[in-house]
Amino acid sequence: MSLADKVLAVNNDLPIRTDLPVHSGKVRSVYWLTQSDSRRLIKEKGYNVHEDAELAVMVISDRISAFECIWTGEGGMQGVPGKGAALNAISNHWFKLFRENGLADSHILDIPHPLVWVVQKAKPVMIEAICRQYITGSMWRSYAKGEREFCGIEIADGLQKDQKLPELLITPSTKGILTGIPGVPEVDDVNITRDDIVNNHEAFQFRSKSDIDLYEKLLKEGFDVISDELEKIDQVFVDTKFEFGYVTDAEGAEKLIYMDEVGTPDSSRIWDGASYREGKVIENSKEVFRQELLSHFPDSDILVNKDRMEERYGLARDNELPASLIQKVSDTYVGIAEKIIGEKLVLSENPKAEIVDILRNDYGLID
Repeated sequence: MSLADKVLAVNNDLPIRTDLPVHSGKVRSVYWLTQSDSRRLIKEKGYNVHEDAELAVMVISDRISAFECIWTGEGGMQGVPGKGAALNAISNHWFKLFRENGLADSHILDIPHPLVWVVQKAKPVMIEAICRQYITGSMWRSYAKGEREFCGIEIADGLQKDQKLPELLITPSTKGILTGIPGVPEVDDVNITRDDIVNNHEAFQFRSKSDIDLYEKLLKEGFDVISDELEKIDQVFVDTKFEFGYVTDAEGAEKLIYMDEVGTPDSSRIWDGASYREGKVIENSKEVFRQELLSHFPDSDILVNKDRMEERYGLARDNELPASLIQKVSDTYVGIAEKIIGEKLVLSENPKAEIVDILRNDYGLID
């Protein structure tokens, strides 16, 4: 079997029993289970959720997206070997530590396979909850232009690129396109202030204003747990994105939980500590891939200029990336995952066949 065959690129065609269309994002596909299958698994597996809770099987792929496009490589490589397993393993590791440290639960109920989660349906808070410990990325680009306010926060003069900030900053943005909120543009992923959230907490799907304090508490606590653990392996937790939502527990009580993935190379910047102390930034995150793309194409403006989206889509569609670039990205993802979990990452020989066997034999979800 070739390396390309070991990559799970298409993850929305599994024969999992469902009455609804498969929701397929850039990386994950979600299969909503039938009501009878949800009830059966809740009983059989003893999940701590209400008996009427809606469950889903979430399958992660090895596809890689950047600059709002999906990219492929030479030799039929439709994704990055080991990427999906790395992202899931890292998230699973952090969620376990969150529970051990008394933080909130996540939407994950079960892990049947390294590429699969069984999850409880959550009602998302419509905020990309972003924490920043260093000034880099979009924040630095704004700062370098002379802007001294970011998400309603006053930023001091005299900061240098990639410098550690005086304190951890919460710099939220919208999740999806929200309408009818005063002062908030009706576009996806736009920066917002804390006042925007407080004054319109229902529009952002918070149940109460007090839950804004809770989300900020969980965001900071989660960030600190990950940052402290990464420091032990000499890695710098630069910034990250969390997502939150509401679920109902076995007693019918609603609670705020962590959603999606946390502390991964896709949702965070992670720098090598030794290199940073020497004044050099070595990325252990998707930023490696982004920078490689910017240097790979002669006209990099296509990748950053939203007025050239059709050209960008064409660039991704018509260009297979060098195998060496794909391997470099694979090494980054697998390498940081193995550092974090402290053991070798087990990669599937035939992921799709393995997933089908497990979901058929152990979960009764495939006829």
